[in-house]
Amino acid sequence: MKLILGCGYVGTRLARQYQAAGESVTGVVRSEQGLARLRAAGIEAARLPLGEPDVVDTLDWAGAEVFHLAPPPGEGREDGVTRALVEHFARVGNPRRLVYVSTTGVYGDCDGAWVDESQPLRPVADRAWRRLDAECVLREWRARSGGELVILRVAGIYGPDRLPLARLRSGQPLVRAEEAPYSNRVHVDDLVTTCRAAMARGGDGEVYNVSDGHPSTMTEYFRAVAEAAGLARAPELPLAEAMGQLSTGMRSYMAESRRLSNRKLRESLGVELRYPDLDAGLRAALAEAS
Repeated sequence: MKLILGCGYVGTRLARQYQAAGESVTGVVRSEQGLARLRAAGIEAARLPLGEPDVVDTLDWAGAEVFHLAPPPGEGREDGVTRALVEHFARVGNPRRLVYVSTTGVYGDCDGAWVDESQPLRPVADRAWRRLDAECVLREWRARSGGELVILRVAGIYGPDRLPLARLRSGQPLVRAEEAPYSNRVHVDDLVTTCRAAMARGGDGEVYNVSDGHPSTMTEYFRAVAEAAGLARAPELPLAEAMGQLSTGMRSYMAESRRLSNRKLRESLGVELRYPDLDAGLRAALAEAS
C-alpha cells in the first residue's frame, strides 16, 4: 500500500504517475478541501489531521510505503507534524519504508561552494531548522522501529503553475546578477521520478540531493523565466539598495548561496532527469500551463 502524506502539488502528480502504472495509491491530507480536491481529480483520498485530538484513522500504515511531503508548521524550529506522525505510527503500526522530502536549506550558506550530501548541516532560516528537526526525528524512528528511511534534500521546485510570473509582471526588483547568490532548482516531474526511484531502490538511511545540477544565480533564473514567458525583465539593483525593497522571505533566500551536486542522484540512485537544464524545463512548464 502506498500512502502520500501531504498530497498537494507534488503529491498529486506522484499519485497520477502511480495510477498510470496501474498501482494503488492514497493521498492523505489535513483538510476537507484537500479531500474534495483529490477526489475530484480521481485520486483515492483520506483525511488525517495529525496533532488534533480524537483523530480517526482507517488507513493501514503497518507495512505501507509512505511518502512524507507534509510541510512543517509555519514557525519555530521543530516540526510538530513529523513528531505527531511518528507518535501516530507507535499507535497504529510502522510503515515498511518512508521517503521524506526535505530541503537543501539544511546546508545553510555555503558561500557559493559546490555541495554534496557529505556537507555539514548548518541551517540558517527557521524553516530549514524545522526540516532538519524532521530528519532527526525520522532517523530516530528508523533506529527504534526498524522501518526504512530515505531522505531527499530538494532544491527549489518549479513547473506548471509554479513559476514567478506574477512577481515578474509586478515589476518587483532583483539584485543584479553579479551580486546575487547561487540557487538551485528541479522540475516537479523530475522530483516525482526521484520520489518513485527512492521508494523502489533508494538505500536505507541514505540521503540524496535533488536538483537539475545546473545552478545559476537567482537573478539569472528570473531572467530565464521572463524570456521563456515573453515578459519584461525585472529591474536589477545593487544588493544594498535592493535588500530594502525585498520581502522578508526573499531576503532570507538572498542570505544563502550554494551549488548542489546531483552526482549521487544520477549515479547511485540511477535517476535520469527529463529536464536537466532550465531551458527545457521552462518550455515544458509553460506549455502545460497554457
